Amino acid sequence: MTDRDTAHRRPRLPTGWRRLALRLPILLYRAGLGPLFGRRLLLLHHTGRVSDRDRMTVLEVVSYDPGAASWTVASGFGPRADWYLNLRAQPKTLIRFGNRPLAVTAHFLPPEDGAGIMADYACRHPRTARRLCAFMGLPVDGGEASFRAAGQAIPFVRLEAADGHGRTARRHS
Repeated sequence: MTDRDTAHRRPRLPTGWRRLALRLPILLYRAGLGPLFGRRLLLLHHTGRVSDRDRMTVLEVVSYDPGAASWTVASGFGPRADWYLNLRAQPKTLIRFGNRPLAVTAHFLPPEDGAGIMADYACRHPRTARRLCAFMGLPVDGGEASFRAAGQAIPFVRLEAADGHGRTARRHS
């Protein structure tokens, strides 16, 4: 595994009320309100690599391909984020997109792919892309080249639906 966060300072993990605010979407998903987030967020179920306990994290969908039944997400806290490390240990898992549970497999994308993904995201969401890069400590000037450079430093993961595109699964092992 390459450690892409050595060149830039990553934000500290949230604590206190900020952590609580970031965990609120999980409660909304549990209450069946996942469709409120449209196609911008998904709920990732993952298994703790040390504890072997079920975990949940809500992630922003950077890109969605309905034809291929795949979702691309990014680790804004770098390659040391718990959910990212947990997927590295156990890439087959579940997501909830809207209210639909789906079995997926995580594929970790190389930095070259991240460059294009970030440049595309910045075209679609320029203000959000700037804010996210600033939050992650990645310098951007608003130009495509700077977003491509930032994208190479961000770990991206493509979650691909299991065979049968959209077939649900009961529980990951």
